Amino acid sequence: MRYSFRQLEVFLAAAHHQNITRAASHLAMSQSAASSALKELESQFGIQLFDRVGKRLQLNELGRLYRPKAEALLAQARELEQALSEHDEVGALQVGATMTIGNYLAVSIMADYMKAAPMARVSLEVANTETIVRRVRDFELDIGLIEGELQSTELEVIPWKDDSLVVFCAPEHPLAKKDELTDEDLQSAQWIMRETGSGTRQAFERGMHGIISNLAIALELEHTEAIKRAVAANLGIGCLSQVCLADDFQHGSLVPLKVPDYRPLDRKFYFILHRQKYRSAGIDRWMALCRES
Repeated sequence: MRYSFRQLEVFLAAAHHQNITRAASHLAMSQSAASSALKELESQFGIQLFDRVGKRLQLNELGRLYRPKAEALLAQARELEQALSEHDEVGALQVGATMTIGNYLAVSIMADYMKAAPMARVSLEVANTETIVRRVRDFELDIGLIEGELQSTELEVIPWKDDSLVVFCAPEHPLAKKDELTDEDLQSAQWIMRETGSGTRQAFERGMHGIISNLAIALELEHTEAIKRAVAANLGIGCLSQVCLADDFQHGSLVPLKVPDYRPLDRKFYFILHRQKYRSAGIDRWMALCRES
């Protein structure tokens, strides 16, 4: 074999950090050793994988072509190493989840995963849809769980489960007494909303098509609990996943509001995977547990 896994690791680290010094630090190598490994990889095949601008390394067309193939090959090699060694690296998985899924569903799934494989390691990153999509696309996460709809040639988008948003308010809010809201009610209210780029905001704006520009957005917050507290303090009305609100409705701290049937707020949760990433047994196990949950 004319290349080594270490050379591929240096190539991928340099592609991610766009700097050989930072790539070397990430791999716990000296700068000279990392630089030599990358030069040897390129010279062995008479190719150039990067455009070099000062100290910055920018993947060229050839580098972009081979990066996902190198990612997939190393992922398979790591899985084989884990299976052979049978130590605490077995089942290591990097999962990304959007706010609703990460805060209300993913932790229990992670617990089930680690019960099934006690030596497994799982890292969970919680962020909005836009961030999770980018990190899966950049091979920084093995799998993403998102709320927003997505069209991508690079990512495989797999339906997971149904969800729906619910408009809600504090029990003392004037709209709490109404059996069903009208479009006029929706436009007269002050709204406490998730930020642009979140799956919740995307589904909300789709449901409010035609009047979205007339809605008064008083606050935009990244965290569902902050939105619920603001609504409970009667600063406005909100719209979040039913997953987030079940306990609040049961305790009476918040109340649901019925919107017209022609304003659907249903949506799906999705798995996202890079099309060129190797699909390990850990990813398959995680997806199976999600579907069982």
